[in-house]
Amino acid sequence: MSRLATTLCGVSLRNPLIAAAGTAGYGPELAEVIPGSRFGAITTKSITPESRAGNAPWRVTDLPGGMLNAIGLANLGLERFLGEMLPELKKIDSVMIGSIAGHTIEDYVEVAAAFGDPAAAVLQLVELNISCPNTASGRQFGDDPALLSEVVSASKAALGSKPMLVKLSPGSPDLPELAVAAVRAGADGLTVSNTIPAMSIDPETRRSRIGRASGGLSGPAIHPIAVRILHEVHTRLMDEDCLVPLVGLGGVLSWVDAAEFTLVGATGIGLGTALFIDPRAPRKIERGLDAWVRRQGATGIQDLVGTFEA
Repeated sequence: MSRLATTLCGVSLRNPLIAAAGTAGYGPELAEVIPGSRFGAITTKSITPESRAGNAPWRVTDLPGGMLNAIGLANLGLERFLGEMLPELKKIDSVMIGSIAGHTIEDYVEVAAAFGDPAAAVLQLVELNISCPNTASGRQFGDDPALLSEVVSASKAALGSKPMLVKLSPGSPDLPELAVAAVRAGADGLTVSNTIPAMSIDPETRRSRIGRASGGLSGPAIHPIAVRILHEVHTRLMDEDCLVPLVGLGGVLSWVDAAEFTLVGATGIGLGTALFIDPRAPRKIERGLDAWVRRQGATGIQDLVGTFEA
């Protein structure tokens, strides 16, 4: 067995690397550039019941420390995703994670019910995106423990036995508290976390560099922050005796970044901005992690999860 083989919420992954939602298209687009076998799992774009055009351009801009985006959950909508994309996902040599978004609890429930149907068996895991900073209502559930509990519980009931991750927002005032609320409401695992709300202004035009005032910052600038947040979430869940598998997400460009997430508790390692910068990044990170695990004298990477000592 590979040193990097792992298990996320009961689903076997060849390695811990996961293409983050919104960075891989629906899945097939990424597979045209990077073989699915490079990843342990690939996350689809977040799907809403209705189709969404997304925000006005510009939607993405480079910054010195990363990337600012305001895509606005643009997607085909549930009906077209099921009819057009699901058959294509079966051709990808990787575990597929279906991402769900919405404006209301009913929205989440509708998509969760469809993703939990046997017809959507290709989606072996589901991620509940309650943390998008690029829409008017994208974080309404991710900032309030009571609302978060309600949407997680209702979505889990609609989804059935399929494992469900909940993606949390780094912009929330007490993310560890929200993590506990999500787990107690039925989350099988957590993705920690999303892009960080940020702004960038062009002094000459006096306008935002993207099509709305603010968006989500990703890339190396946020990685140390994401490591701290994941450590705090892992510690709190341990203290509350409700630890679940965690996916670390935020600014992973190298195996060192991925190893940091592993040490503070991540079973899965999300890749986002790295996929835009260098299509070879997953292979480089995989090789680096494998060599690191060997140097640590561990049987596999799972032996190193959560072994950080302050």
